[in-house]
Amino acid sequence: MSTVNKEEIQKFSKLADEWWDVNGKFKPLHAFNPIRIEYIKEKCIFHFELNNLKDKPLSSIKVLDIGCGGGLVSEPMYRLGAEVTGLDASLKNINVAKLHAKKNNLKIRYLNSSPEKKKLNEKFDVILCLEIVEHIQNLDIFLKASSELLKKNGIIFIATINRTFQSYLKAIVGAEYILKWLPIGTHDWNKFLKPDEIESQLTSLNFNKLSLDGFQYNILTKEWIKSQDCSVNYIITCKKN
Repeated sequence: MSTVNKEEIQKFSKLADEWWDVNGKFKPLHAFNPIRIEYIKEKCIFHFELNNLKDKPLSSIKVLDIGCGGGLVSEPMYRLGAEVTGLDASLKNINVAKLHAKKNNLKIRYLNSSPEKKKLNEKFDVILCLEIVEHIQNLDIFLKASSELLKKNGIIFIATINRTFQSYLKAIVGAEYILKWLPIGTHDWNKFLKPDEIESQLTSLNFNKLSLDGFQYNILTKEWIKSQDCSVNYIITCKKN
């Protein structure tokens, strides 16, 4: 059974040429990127007891970026020293990511696939599922297939949007209709996931939760900040036992 939602893939494939336009349709992700990269870096350094003083502190880490899109997270992970594989169900996204990496002489492996297709015969230290689980189908299959690609003691980061009244107002009404940050129809509120829905499934797959944090956008400074408020954007980090 597939985890790929064809309608979602078509939607993002149409926008693929804009992945690296900082003022285009993916402008919100470009603004969001610095804090989530820093967050992931710090968590990895702490968990794997890495040297934060090195220029490339993640040099011993293998990262799988699932739903990598045009490579907005894969590239910073590579620049931090990680060995990076990007996975995306959209061939157009993968082609954009490959071209951008080639232009910048970055040796990132990109594959047009999804985790349940089992095209990878290796395991990773870190798996990233950032802003992807709200766009897939069959979450249980997706998480099981992803967990099988993670090493023991490896960590998975899942960033998504909570299914709350606040998220409907901010992520859909605000971001899509009022502020026009995202194209109308980018998100379906019914597909948003509560943190305990993800945690319960990962617990059944022999994971322990390490942390749960929220992210909020400061309209005055126009910057994203980490927060204890998980009512809209949040990231959950879990360790495989």
